[in-house]
Amino acid sequence: MNLIKDLFNFSSRNDALGICLSGGAALGFAHIGVLQSLEDHGIYPTHIVGSSIGAIVGTMYAAGYSPKEMLQLVKDDKLYKITKLMTFHPTFLKSGLSTHEMLRSLVHELIPHNSFEQLKKKLYICVVNLNKAEWEIVDSGNELDKWVAASASIPGIFETIKVGETYYIDGGLLNNMPAQGIEDFCQVIIGVDVIPHKVPTELKKPIDTLAFALRAVQHQNSKEGRDLCRFIIEPQAIEEFHEFSFDAYQAIYQHGYKAATKYIAENPEMMKLAK
Repeated sequence: MNLIKDLFNFSSRNDALGICLSGGAALGFAHIGVLQSLEDHGIYPTHIVGSSIGAIVGTMYAAGYSPKEMLQLVKDDKLYKITKLMTFHPTFLKSGLSTHEMLRSLVHELIPHNSFEQLKKKLYICVVNLNKAEWEIVDSGNELDKWVAASASIPGIFETIKVGETYYIDGGLLNNMPAQGIEDFCQVIIGVDVIPHKVPTELKKPIDTLAFALRAVQHQNSKEGRDLCRFIIEPQAIEEFHEFSFDAYQAIYQHGYKAATKYIAENPEMMKLAK
């Protein structure tokens, strides 16, 4: 039975091209630029996995929205400022400072069927199961909005998503590059890491130390997923912007586009993936 299963998986992987989109909040606007560059080179991923902002962008792409259409959604304030996606509580008595009402409503508006199975591309969303202290991959069901919200539930900022007695939060907490979610289905995986490791230069303020510490944790939990990617594109928007630079979406998008275009030029074997 294992041999039959392995043969089936190998057969199903032949034409499957995966892309893994990391978390990174506003830096994730670079994902849209990367996707645009890939399409400009005739490269169209069929399987998508992502954490946090990577799950949000990946969901829109899987639903059939082109990179140009996604950028327009950003310009139209659909995916623009974090305040557009957050509804604040009047007190601190909840599990987070804000709900995911806006984000879930947005998914319903843009993807009315709200179903993994009806997406145009295969989608895998990484979330963290707090009860088990483990990351998990979700890829089925008719509650797409809930799992997108769970994957983007930044601890302490957004409310947790509760399913039964289980609490779910941001997938990037334990796996910021969840390529493991598609390794059995894809012969080749392209990774896009918008939080590549950077050596700190000056840490003048405690907030600088905190930011680099959190990025170090994310880089560490990304290693296994990164190792599964045949190609790794690393937009460098992080050198100019930070995770909450939502106003800089256009410049961050350009970082993604330029990084992917440069990477393809330096790795011409990627053109073998073109349709």
